[in-house]
Amino acid sequence: MKKVLPSGMAFPYDFGFVPSTKADDGDPVDVLVLMDEPAFPGCLVTCRIIGVIEGQQGDKKKKVRNDRIVAVEKGAHSWADIKSMDDLGKQFCRELEEFFVNYHRLSGEQYQVLGIRGPGHARQLVKSGMR
Repeated sequence: MKKVLPSGMAFPYDFGFVPSTKADDGDPVDVLVLMDEPAFPGCLVTCRIIGVIEGQQGDKKKKVRNDRIVAVEKGAHSWADIKSMDDLGKQFCRELEEFFVNYHRLSGEQYQVLGIRGPGHARQLVKSGMR
């Protein structure tokens, strides 16, 4: 079952955070997980990082980075061949970008996608969040 947000939107995939991390926005590092079956709140999922959607949120006066790590659940057969964001295709990535922009818009916030980076950069962000 997909998580339905107060805005009426549903996250297209499982969404959570990397435990014991802190991102630039003060929250744990966010992660969107591609998997064969939905998880349930509170469970720990072993994943392979495939990239990051870099973004910032806020208003004209104050903006803060809010990057979204994208990962594949380790045992996901449907996503087994996906090793980087490039493997997802441009249209799939564009839909993920639009989801985050619209999700924030419906919550009364602005979200700007700054770019998409590969797994190496995403792993660096997670390591940085562990400090």
